[in-house]
Amino acid sequence: MSASGGTKAIVAALAANLSIAVAKFVAFLFSGSSSMLAESVHSLADSGNQGLLLLGGKKAKREATPQHPFGYGRERYIYAFLVSIVLFSVGGMFAVYEGYEKIKHPHEITAWYWPVGVLVFAIIAELFSFRTAIKESNQTRGDRSWTEFVRRSKAPELPVVLLEDLGALVGLILALGGVGLALATGNGVWDGIGTLCIGILLIVIAIILAAETKSLLLGESAGLEEVEKIKAAVVDGDTVTGIIHMRTLHLGPEELLVAAKIAVQHDDTAVEIANAINAAENRIREAVPIARVIYLEPDIFNADAAAAGTNPGKAPGAPAPQDPGALGGPKDLGH
Repeated sequence: MSASGGTKAIVAALAANLSIAVAKFVAFLFSGSSSMLAESVHSLADSGNQGLLLLGGKKAKREATPQHPFGYGRERYIYAFLVSIVLFSVGGMFAVYEGYEKIKHPHEITAWYWPVGVLVFAIIAELFSFRTAIKESNQTRGDRSWTEFVRRSKAPELPVVLLEDLGALVGLILALGGVGLALATGNGVWDGIGTLCIGILLIVIAIILAAETKSLLLGESAGLEEVEKIKAAVVDGDTVTGIIHMRTLHLGPEELLVAAKIAVQHDDTAVEIANAINAAENRIREAVPIARVIYLEPDIFNADAAAAGTNPGKAPGAPAPQDPGALGGPKDLGH
């Protein structure tokens, strides 16, 4: 992912949300619309979220230390997870509460032109922010669908901004519908219903963001395309004859750890093996530039060790277990 592209999308979203938050709150003061109050809090929460993403990006650039030898790349995942918490609590739960109160105690909307005018302005501003996020995402999305991009992206910023902007646009439409129905019928309950729908929408988006960011925090492997490139780069057909097993792990969006046990000839000298490992590391970094931490362990190929290495739940290179259940197969639970 282009870090500058992610930053550009975040800044565009931050500028839009700050201006929209102020406009919505002014509209609430003049009209008394609960949808406008919920939307102003939503925009304020989104502004705070963009601030968290920028802070996470800055902290992730710190140099590695003896205490954190692999660096701070996962700071970006941590702050993206905090975004989902803020969106759920400050945005979603507040809107649900406000909507419930407005349905229970409805009141007529006054100065209708304030909320309607501000909502139209907000939709235009959010469309600008959403367009920027789409444009920046297209530079790294490739031929993946939008759903796959959000689920598989290793950099959290663009998926977060995309979902926030999408939620904001849908929320604005819901608010406009709630205000419009309240004005048309003279019944303030519709304003509360619109607010309640906004809250439910924000909670759903927050849960999606939390689930996807949790996976990144736990540690995800490289994508299939990167894995195939690494495999092709390791084997030279001479000294390195194959890969016994391999593990990859994202230390951050733009930093990949590669650990592999490679097969070498039984009569190769230590110097030949060392030179082959150094050459393989150079080929890996050329094929996949984000592969910055590489550990290659030479070994004589053994079929049992290779079989055991295919199971992430077992120690790489351990003797192949005889129990089929140990390799992920069905176990006999009747004994």
